[in-house]
Order: sequence, then structure tokens, then C-alpha cells
Amino acid sequence: MFKQSIFITAFACLIAGTTPAAAGPDAGAYLAARQAGVANDFDTAARYFTQGLIADPTNTFLLENAMTTFIALGQVDQAVPIAQTIVDQEQDSQVAHLILSVADVKAGDWDNIFAALEQGRSIGPLVDGLSQGWAHLGQGEMTRAFQSFDQVIETPGMMIYGLTHKAYALASVGDFEGAAALLQSRPEGGMRFNRQSAIAYVQILSQLDRNADALRLMDQVFGVQLDPSLQQLRDQLGAGEAVAYDAVRTPAQGIADLFLTVSGLLQGDAPDAFRLLYARAAMHLAPENTQAVLMTAELLETLDQYALANTVYSSVSRDDPSFHAAELGRADVLRKAGRDDAAIEVLEALARSHPELPQVFATKGDNLRYADRYSEARDAYSRALDLYDDSNAAKWFVYYTRGITSHKMDDWPAAEADFRAALVLRPDQPQVLNYLGYSLVERGEKLNEALGMIETAAAARPDNGAIIDSLGWVMFQLGRYDEAVTHLEQAASLEPVDPVINDHLGDALWAVGREMEARFQWQRALSFAPEDDGAARIRDKLDRGLDLVLVDEGEEPIRIARGND
Repeated sequence: MFKQSIFITAFACLIAGTTPAAAGPDAGAYLAARQAGVANDFDTAARYFTQGLIADPTNTFLLENAMTTFIALGQVDQAVPIAQTIVDQEQDSQVAHLILSVADVKAGDWDNIFAALEQGRSIGPLVDGLSQGWAHLGQGEMTRAFQSFDQVIETPGMMIYGLTHKAYALASVGDFEGAAALLQSRPEGGMRFNRQSAIAYVQILSQLDRNADALRLMDQVFGVQLDPSLQQLRDQLGAGEAVAYDAVRTPAQGIADLFLTVSGLLQGDAPDAFRLLYARAAMHLAPENTQAVLMTAELLETLDQYALANTVYSSVSRDDPSFHAAELGRADVLRKAGRDDAAIEVLEALARSHPELPQVFATKGDNLRYADRYSEARDAYSRALDLYDDSNAAKWFVYYTRGITSHKMDDWPAAEADFRAALVLRPDQPQVLNYLGYSLVERGEKLNEALGMIETAAAARPDNGAIIDSLGWVMFQLGRYDEAVTHLEQAASLEPVDPVINDHLGDALWAVGREMEARFQWQRALSFAPEDDGAARIRDKLDRGLDLVLVDEGEEPIRIARGND
């Protein structure tokens, strides 16, 4: 419930909102800003919204959107005076309230936190409640701080967050016994840990000389395949060291963690552009919080702002234990931006600096495969498989992608072996079943087994056009043409512009004697830019029909519904 109260009213002031522009002299700037906002082009939007404000400085819509674009760009200081103008105009803007609160926290102006709430400048029940607790702590008023956290704990739906932040606060003043008691409590539904709260609890247990309990907690929350920062923590615990508590030590870090939590909670309930505002606020308050940095970059990537995401990923220091995660993200955005060679260079450097991380080699394999460098890709996948623990959930996917790579290299025995290895780990995985089944059909091998595989995949993914196409195509290869038409028509409805699916449907229609419809489908397939070899074959079928093409290919012609040779 509190998630809605946080974002619904603020959603109206997001970039490219539907609020009509007030009459002003610079309609061109307004329209350009709106267009940039629709594309999440924050830099251009900020420039034009600012230009519009020069001509019309009190326009609420321009103020709101200039503010949000500056936040999205990470230029929080530029957003603060705009937020103050909005508040001075007595406009009720949760985003403006958020930004002014961030400015107060950054400045350590705790009195202003309380004054804003007294003036009705609410952000949302969860943020308001926990911010008061941290503000009291910032003033050194411990009793009032814990009373504020207790009020959050007693609020329905907020208990977990109140317990977690009160534990952070207790640990920050050295009361590790009290913090551990809260984190090991059993509220309704059980205590839930994210990465930050689990690390905090591990550090707290270590400070209490309970490293064995801390190790059990790490195994429970993170499993056995750990990234470098978690492995470093586990090694310290295993060596009997007393790990220092540094998860959340200050009110600013506590509020940054709160904003990061809110951004995560809003996933699926609010636009990513709105979630970005909270991630940027967290990063502004705690630039050392690598999780805030990574979430900000991931959201920018999701919004197709690859240059901005690259800049944020690049801000993570080489000395940071999460440097590898940032570099993996940076490689991803470089590839999406069309800079394949730069992405591969990043991954090659990362493979040299982190030769023990299987995900580095798996990602390197992906990027090399996308660049059609199949031999190198297969080597990278093989290295990843050597490094992955047999119990790691990601291992099946690396077998699958290495199988695809071997298939591209025309090494079918190796490809089939990898697909079957993937199925040993994930027996009913639809992607693998479909790829292996379809490949067997194309090779004319083990058709009954292929049919079973594809039927299993189709049952799991009935709305996947590629899988339903595979089901139709295996029916075609088995001579079950009426059934093939049914499935291929469904596949074409799911993927109407796929050239291969339309081509297959054309063949099936030809097989049942619906020659005019077959030619129509082949023509459609040709219009969707198939690969060169496929296009030539389609043109040949349009010119001479499928039967003569099959004869030229050394196959038997199809004689259904025509009743002649």
C-alpha cells in the first residue's frame, strides 16, 4: 500500500508527462523538450526545459520536468533550486519534497527534515517515518530516534523496514547485541534480507564473536558461488577475523539505503524513469554505496541511455570489490551502443584481472559470439564451465550458449553434446529443448525424439512464436501437413513479421494444396528481409513452386491435394 502513496502523485510530473503547456513564448523549446523526454534523452530534455524556463520561469510543468531531468542526469544540485521554486509556489510535488530532503540530509540540516514534514511536505509514509528516525539520530537524540523507528515497526506493512533500520542505527552506535536481537527476530512472514541488510547482519554477528553463525547466514542468503566482495568477507570470517561494521554507519547512509530500497520496491509498480530518481538520490547521498551506483547504471541501461550508464559504471573504482560487476555492466552497454570491439576489450581486461570469475568468461563468450568470433567464444565458454561449480544454476545456460556456438561452427556433435549436457542440469528447459529439437528436425534426425522435445517446450511456452513454429515445422517434416498448418498459423499470429515463420507457413499451405495462400505467405516472408540464402529460395518457390525446388534439392516433391506426379 505504501508503494502507491510514494509514487502515484509524483508520477504526474515525470518526464514527458501529459500536462498541457502553459501559454509561453518558446513553444519550440517546449515541444523539443517533450520529444526528448519521450525518448528518455535526459541531457537534451534538460537543455530545452531550461530554455523554456528562461522564457516562462513560473511554468509548473516546465519546472517539474526540468527538475526530474536534472535528477535523472545525476545533477541533483541543479535540481534543488528548481524544487525550492516549486515549493515556494505552493505546488504539491513529492519529487520536489524528495530533492529538498536530499539536500537537507546532505547538509546535515536535520531541523529542516522535521520542519518540512510539519509543513506537509510528505514523500510517503515509509520515507517520512524512517527519515525522522535518522534525523533524530543525526541530532544525537537516541531515545527519540528509536521511538520513530518503533512507530514504523508498528505500522502495518512496514515492520521489516523499521526493524532493519533500527538495527542499522543500533549498530552504528555500537549496540551490536541490540541490533542482532532485531535482525534475528521472527516477525510475521519471517525476516527478509537484501544484500545490504544481510552483509550488515554478518558484520554484526562477527563483532559479537559469532563468525560461525555469520558463515551460516552467508550460506543461507548468498549460496556457495560468491562474487569477490562476498568471498572476501567469507574468507575473513573463516579466518576468525572480527569483521568491522561499516554497512550503514551514518544517517546519510541510512537514508541512502532507504531510497535504494524504495527504488527496488517500486520495480513493476512504477516506471523505471521514476525509480531512477530514488537511485540517483541514494547515489548522491552515499557515492561510496556501490549498490546504488550499480542500480542507477542498470536503470539508465534499461532506459536505453547507454552513454550515461557507461559513465556511471565507470565511476566504480578498480579497488572496489564490485568492480567486476560494474565492468560487466559497462561491457553490456558498450555492446548495446554498437561498440562491440570496445565491449570485448573491457571483458578481455577483466578476464586478466579476475581470472577466477566464471561469469566474466561466460559474458566474454556471449560478446564474442555476437561478433561472430565463434572459435574464441567457444574457448571462453569452456573456461567458464571449468570455473563454475557443478551446483551453480547458471551452468546449464553456458552449456546451451556453447552449444549454439558449436552449431554456428558446423560442429554438430559438439553442439548436440552441449545441448544434452544442459538438459541433464535443466531437463525441461524450453529454450534448450526447442533449439535441440528444431536442429534435429532440420538435420532430419531423430524426428520422434525431436517432436517430444518441442511438444514439451510448446506446453511450457504456448505464447512463444519461435517454439510454436518449431512444433509446426517438425509436423511438416513428419508429413503431418494439416497439423503443421494449424501450428504455423498460430506461430505467424504470434510473430507476424518473422520471415522464417511466414516461409514455413507458406510451405505447409502449399503441402495441403492451398497454393495461392502459400504464395501470399512466401511474398510476406520476402518482404520481411530474410537472409540472402533464404530470400533466393523463396524467390525460386514463388517462380516455380515448392515441388520443383525440392526436386532440384534432391528431395521428394510434395503431392498432397493435387493428385498427380
